This record gives sequence, C-alpha cells and structure tokens, in this order.
Amino acid sequence: MGWRSLSRSVIGTRHQRHNLPCQDAGGHRCFGDVVVGAIADGAGSASHSDIGAAIAVKSSLDYFSHLETWLQPTQNPKWPTVVQPPSQSQTQRLFERTLTAVRNELQQQAIQNGYELETLACTLLAFVATPYWFAAMQIGDGFMVISTPSQAYELIFTPDKGEFVNQTTFVTSSNAHSDLQTKVISETPQFICAATDAFERLAMRLPQWEPYPEFFKPLEEYLNETPIPEQNDDYIMKFLESEYLNKQTDDDKTLLLCRFETNQA
Repeated sequence: MGWRSLSRSVIGTRHQRHNLPCQDAGGHRCFGDVVVGAIADGAGSASHSDIGAAIAVKSSLDYFSHLETWLQPTQNPKWPTVVQPPSQSQTQRLFERTLTAVRNELQQQAIQNGYELETLACTLLAFVATPYWFAAMQIGDGFMVISTPSQAYELIFTPDKGEFVNQTTFVTSSNAHSDLQTKVISETPQFICAATDAFERLAMRLPQWEPYPEFFKPLEEYLNETPIPEQNDDYIMKFLESEYLNKQTDDDKTLLLCRFETNQA
C-alpha cells in the first residue's frame, strides 16, 4: 500500500507577457500511510504574493510534519489515529492552528523585509489523508475534489468568490479565521485533486459547482499507470503547458494529485 503523488506549478501566459513570477505554489509530503498537501495562489494585486504563496505552502507542510506524533495510538479511544478519523471539532482545531502557524510565518517575513502583511496575500488549500479518512481546509478560491468508495469526484468546498469579480478571502485577511472552511470525510480517499482557480471553468459545471468527470478521469488514470509520478511527469507538464490549456486560461496553474494504491508493487 502507498500513495502516488505529484504537485506541479506552471506560470501563466499573462505573467510571462508582463515578466512577472509565478504566483502559485504547491507541495506534498508522505509520512508512511499519511500524505499531506497544500496549494496556494498569490493575489494578483499583492506585490509579494509569490513569496506569500510559497511560505504558506511550506509552513503548512512543516506544521503537518508533527502529525506523525499526533496520530499515534493513545489510551483515549476518541483520539484520532491513522485509522480513527478526527471529529469535526478536532479537525477544526487542527486547521485553525495550521492557519495561525501560516499567518505567523507570513508576519515574520513581512517584519524582516519591511513589507506590509497584505503584500503577501494568498489563498490556501490544505489536506491530510490516510487510507481511512480525509481532512481538509480552504481559505479562498481554487478547489479540492476527491473520490471515495461511495462517491466519485466530490467537491469538498465551494470556492469563496466574494461579492465582486476576482474577490476572495486570503490568508492575510482579517476575516481569514472566520471564513476558514474545514471538513473531515470518514472514507478512503482513493483519488485527490487540488487545483488553483485557473482550472475552475474546465473542471466544474457552473454555476452548480459540480465536478466534471471528464476532467478528472485522465488525471486519475495517469496516477494509475505511473508508479512514481514525481519522476515521470511528462504527461502532466505537457498538459499544463499545452496550447489548449493556455487558450482556456492565461493564469498561473497548479495541480496537486494523489492516489492511494492498495496493491503497490
């Protein structure tokens, strides 16, 4: 058993034309039967949002590194383990602390470099997955979709679009904690896809926000057929850099994909 995982970010054509950096970031780490992941999309209006997105992803994954200890069996039958899912209240506390850790890192970066905190603005989606359950958080837009034995391609959260076009909540927003979305699913997450908002129109039937299976099936099949995705990413990179995709969106693009293999060779 084990996880097949891949995360990739590609600069959008709009940023290429204006000689701007990629403002997306993504990453994942595996700890035995546990995989953790995070993606972030820097605010286009924030001057250092590329730095903010990178810090948000790294500090989330660093915080999750403590889960190896947190998920060990204890004498308390209600305490979460790799097998026993956390309660919704435990999930909420975990991700509230994750968000606090991320904001503290961003604040430290701002102070050290003389930035305003808002110049590091970014969204954040993060998750913890075991062979038995899936827990996630979201601040802002972008999406997470998973497949379980009982449901294929389930959208975890409705993206936060705000009242106006291109408006959303960022990690640096004063209302970040109150707008934090969290959820735990007590089933095997067979397939996970986290993506920044560049893919929303391709992957979702709008305005219902229903996942479009034909977007996700090839990605899941790629993981099925690729034993070590991190060493064989040609298919994903060709897709991310394709003329077809660039005609659909000129934004930066990030995909984070995971699949749990029950019979890993």
